[in-house]
Amino acid sequence: MRKSDILYLGLYYILKTIFKILPKKSIKILANLIATTSFKLNKKHRKIIDTNLSMCFPQKDKKERDEISLNIYKSFAKFGFDFLANENIDKEQLEKKVTVENFDDFKRISFCGRKLIFTTAHYGNWELLPSFYSALFKKISIVMRTLDSNVMDKIVSKNRSKFDVELIDKKGGAKAMLKALRDDRVLGILSDQDVSDNEALKIKFFDKDVNFISGASIIAKKSAALIVPVFIYQIDDDRYCIKHFKEMDAKEHSIEELTKYQAKCLENMIKFKPDEYFFFHKRFKRYYPELYD
Repeated sequence: MRKSDILYLGLYYILKTIFKILPKKSIKILANLIATTSFKLNKKHRKIIDTNLSMCFPQKDKKERDEISLNIYKSFAKFGFDFLANENIDKEQLEKKVTVENFDDFKRISFCGRKLIFTTAHYGNWELLPSFYSALFKKISIVMRTLDSNVMDKIVSKNRSKFDVELIDKKGGAKAMLKALRDDRVLGILSDQDVSDNEALKIKFFDKDVNFISGASIIAKKSAALIVPVFIYQIDDDRYCIKHFKEMDAKEHSIEELTKYQAKCLENMIKFKPDEYFFFHKRFKRYYPELYD
């Protein structure tokens, strides 16, 4: 086992033990302490987040951006502890933990008889979304990237695959994605990261040039599917809410239109609650590299 795997595994079991021992209030205090300390010490990622926020919200001053940035750290720390909390979650607990905006419309789309692709992002508790959906609506297959740590990949994959959630490796996964749709499974794709030119379209995001993943749009065109942007955000310490946008029919729209729509929906969610987006990556680096120097 690699030294890095030993480190990750040790940290995982330490946090898991702490989670079992401490009451909820103490866990929240600990998560906020970890987040605040990381925010103060991790200057590299604090700068990345601030640069991203400056690009998205030029009207906000440094004080406002720092407040959002700190809350991003807090959201991510909570995300980590929630991962531990949800390892053994059952259907009944999921129903108490997650609600759905416009439930009837979400149900209508889910059972409309068309192939469905849910596009989402590293936003809110994105790991909880497929478990909830597969347990209470329809079986879902999610496209994922294998983690660098083999030992953590096994742990995360086990947690992700509950409730008959199928995992599809992003690398060379096109055939598996199309098969999942043929098998009447919903396909879930994270489509918010920067990628190379051959995997993306150059579009406007917050009025800035970015590469936006076009994979979901291409698969939708090949399968004549509906694309539905779906996100999950935090209501309070223990509850989350799923928000979906109007479906877009790949039969009636181009790959460019489908991709721009996904980007616009993500933009709306970030404007709604910017502190729930995972802004630790250099989202605008491809066309504005000098900003991250």
